[in-house]
Amino acid sequence: MPDFWPACGYRLLTVGTDGRLTVTDDFLRSYLVRPELAPIRESCAGELALHDALLGNPRKNVAADELAAITDPDARENYGIWLRFRARLLAANSLEAAYVELFQGTGVDVPPLFVQQLTQVLLRHILGSGSAPMEARAAEMLFRPQRIAVLEDGAVMAADETTVDLFATTGGFGSLGELLAQNRTPARDIELDVLDTENAEQYWERDERHDLSVSLNRGRPALDALCRVLERWVRHFLGIDVTIKDERAIDDKRWVWHVGLDAEASGLLNDLYNDVDIDEQRMGRLLCLFRLEFANPADMRPAIAGRPVYLAMAMDGERRLKLKPQNLLLNLPLARQQ
Repeated sequence: MPDFWPACGYRLLTVGTDGRLTVTDDFLRSYLVRPELAPIRESCAGELALHDALLGNPRKNVAADELAAITDPDARENYGIWLRFRARLLAANSLEAAYVELFQGTGVDVPPLFVQQLTQVLLRHILGSGSAPMEARAAEMLFRPQRIAVLEDGAVMAADETTVDLFATTGGFGSLGELLAQNRTPARDIELDVLDTENAEQYWERDERHDLSVSLNRGRPALDALCRVLERWVRHFLGIDVTIKDERAIDDKRWVWHVGLDAEASGLLNDLYNDVDIDEQRMGRLLCLFRLEFANPADMRPAIAGRPVYLAMAMDGERRLKLKPQNLLLNLPLARQQ
């Protein structure tokens, strides 16, 4: 298996004796060469001086007057955001701890791009060197929003939103953009390759192109792969074993706990649990239901030990799927504080 997602920066990190990731100077430097922070021709002397100093020592304390010396307000704001993000990374004892702490307290104070980048590098670590290609593609759904299309034959297809928007603009995929955005093109007109069991190994040749769609229908390999990725995600962060399987419906008179894997699904599950009437259009956004069970009931809150936890994912009104894997880390009914 090739070293997939090389651009995410995983190889710039070190792994501690506890299996957690440790931030390095090179990992911090990788942000300084991104377009948001890399100097341009118009950069002022203050910006150039700060950038050079941080490249030499990415942990350097930056004084207020050094930041104020950047004349361009956008550049100054970008540095301020990165310094706040850096402070979070350096204050935590691991990248995993920094990630979880982003969602605690008063809320996320860094751009979604930073959250997505951390999610990707953490998934790269969790998947390790033994990942199946379909698992790697399914894992993309946790850090890259997907565009959903429900085709005439009932197939539910997920494709990378950025790729869809790009090719819809450039015409590189013909009518694909309109198909996935508006669901008006028949399946035979799809030009985006579909990753399935027979061609799964192709993923390793295209792992950073994000141009392979997958089917989210029950019984298809992508949905099973997503379940395996989520199981490993929970195990790595929380140290507990769970099993996750897709479910047709929640037919449980003793339904006691649920977790939405995205904002839309959270709202739907809450309303279903409380017997709120949901119109057909909104219910049609529900893509998948899952049943999560703890391998050891003692890991759960005693009052509900042994009961299943129901999960769901749903697209929004614009047919986007924006998963929030942090929900599984923060909202499971754990017996102990993690």
